[in-house]
Amino acid sequence: MSIQIGCQTYTWQMSGGVYDGRLDHIIKITAEAGYAGVESETRFLGKLADPKLLGEHLNAAGVDMPALTLVEDWLLPAETDEERARADECLQILTHFPDTMLNICQMPGSDRENLVERQKNCLLNANAIAKRAADLGIRSGYHPNSPPGSVFRTEEDYEILLNGLDQSVLGYIPDSGHIAAGGMDPSKIIEQYFSQVVHVHFKDMNAAGAWEPMGGGILDHVGITKYLAANNYDGWIVVEDECEAAIGDPDSVTKGDGAYCNSVLIPLVTPAS
Repeated sequence: MSIQIGCQTYTWQMSGGVYDGRLDHIIKITAEAGYAGVESETRFLGKLADPKLLGEHLNAAGVDMPALTLVEDWLLPAETDEERARADECLQILTHFPDTMLNICQMPGSDRENLVERQKNCLLNANAIAKRAADLGIRSGYHPNSPPGSVFRTEEDYEILLNGLDQSVLGYIPDSGHIAAGGMDPSKIIEQYFSQVVHVHFKDMNAAGAWEPMGGGILDHVGITKYLAANNYDGWIVVEDECEAAIGDPDSVTKGDGAYCNSVLIPLVTPAS
């Protein structure tokens, strides 16, 4: 069993486009926060879309890249030419990082109209991309989210999603906060679908449903971490903080989350010497 903890670039996305293309800065803050890795969305790559340069920055900071996140609409039964091109660019980057997973995440819509068709089309696209990734030796996981326009956000949606993923090539990336925002118990969902879990996201939430920094909410991340460790989960926990404070100061939020993870969660996954 080997569990490592990293952070996700969405914390910097809360500031709008201020940090787009600034993955070099984010990698620096990740290291300062004490995280073992950073998971980037493609919008943050900038000059680091060059795999050689990306590898140099990661190595210099002493952090890994657990996953690279691809976000698209996928509204049709097959990718548009533009979606296919962006996905293939992402896959080509990942061929240089054999230990890095592809995180497939659909952009939420503005509503849940035509839900059945949209769910079907999303699954068709996600499975097709994961198959191309597998042919290149790249592992993939699907990450559902919870805004009102998400097509996979409720318990009923999750049944459709997790029975519709092609498990030969595409795993499940649970996000504790998105599960809770969809009216479910994160611990229950992770345990129920544990056999499909390939990667894990954490975010915290208060009793009113607003995002909080790690440790400032009510979600049982200690219990989930203990469950993962006890069941020989071998992979990453990645903190994707969307709290309001991240809008103005994502660096400080990340460092605070890192302090929480290092003092509370890391001891739960570190073997006794």
